[in-house]
Amino acid sequence: MGNQEPDPEISETEKTMAGPDRREFFKLAVGSALGAAGFLSSTRTVSASVHKNAPGIKLCAQTSAKPSEDELLFLKQIGAEYVSVGSTPDLRTAEGFLQIKKRYADAGITVWNIGNTSVHNMPEVTLNLPGRDQKIEEYKRYLRNLGQAGIYYTTYAHMGNGIWSSGRATIRGAEAREFDMASPNKVGVWDGKKFYEPLSHGRKFSKEEIWENYTYFIKQVAPVAEENNVRIGIHPDDPPEPELAGVPRCIFANYEGYKRAMEIANSPNVGICLCCGCWNEGGPQLMHKDPAEMIRAFGPEKIWKIHFRNVSAPLPHFVETFMDNGYYDMSKIMTALVEVNFDGIVILDHTPSVEGGPYAEQAYGFAYMKALLNRAKSEVKA
Repeated sequence: MGNQEPDPEISETEKTMAGPDRREFFKLAVGSALGAAGFLSSTRTVSASVHKNAPGIKLCAQTSAKPSEDELLFLKQIGAEYVSVGSTPDLRTAEGFLQIKKRYADAGITVWNIGNTSVHNMPEVTLNLPGRDQKIEEYKRYLRNLGQAGIYYTTYAHMGNGIWSSGRATIRGAEAREFDMASPNKVGVWDGKKFYEPLSHGRKFSKEEIWENYTYFIKQVAPVAEENNVRIGIHPDDPPEPELAGVPRCIFANYEGYKRAMEIANSPNVGICLCCGCWNEGGPQLMHKDPAEMIRAFGPEKIWKIHFRNVSAPLPHFVETFMDNGYYDMSKIMTALVEVNFDGIVILDHTPSVEGGPYAEQAYGFAYMKALLNRAKSEVKA
């Protein structure tokens, strides 16, 4: 448990109508928007059906593959019915995933997704480096293993040189990640590797290359996801700076990029992991929609996971904050999720390190999310 990297789960967003009429209004509005954008159109026949989620927003905890009895008891105490798990290398098979599921199921907890850092973010794929096709085959095996284990969701990130930081800052006495474009200490990190300016991979890459590499990848893996009933939610670049160390972040760094990426994938099994922290890092100037606007634009048809995180300010300089003292009003996110009948998971992400350790961090975050969700449900029904 604790302050982990986004979404590999092992290390790493208006009240003019009321009641059922308002919810129906948003449902129709989202459907119209997606249809107009071409998200639901198809140039190929898709035979696979998308796994249908149980209704309702699911608050989720980020946990380990081999939980102790104390960890399972803690999850029960805070009311966590769903978990997102990071797999260890020895459990990255269908049998290993089933083992993880059973451990939690015996405690009355549902495993929503199981991450794998080896294929969660692959520079070989994003930048067309040696070993690209081997990594794509590894990713396909991962999807098949998930499907065989009855895990219906996974998160993917398309970052060529990792998650960037410039150091640590103090928020209300707690240490937290900081990023400052003006800092000479900026470094990208992923899965034990570090990336530095001026050119992380020895040359500048073009936007066209990044788009071509995404297309090459997604056209191969989307059919496998469909065949195995697994949804792929794509995580935004962190941070969504237009370019870092010669690598453009041109796809998953604004609304238009996601819209085009969904059209290219042309699959009911390819969608979005909306990291509200990354979205707030970019702010309206870079992202062109705030988290709540993204939720209403894409809806539960394409957004399947929410990373619940706040920051002090948009780029060029931000610090990851507690959810209640960042610049964005996080209640807007919960309200939008309730309005569109979101049925995926909402999970704590990148919490500042607090006295009491990982359990205290999870308890604070989970309680805060639950309070906002209960408030949003009450207000939307009113």
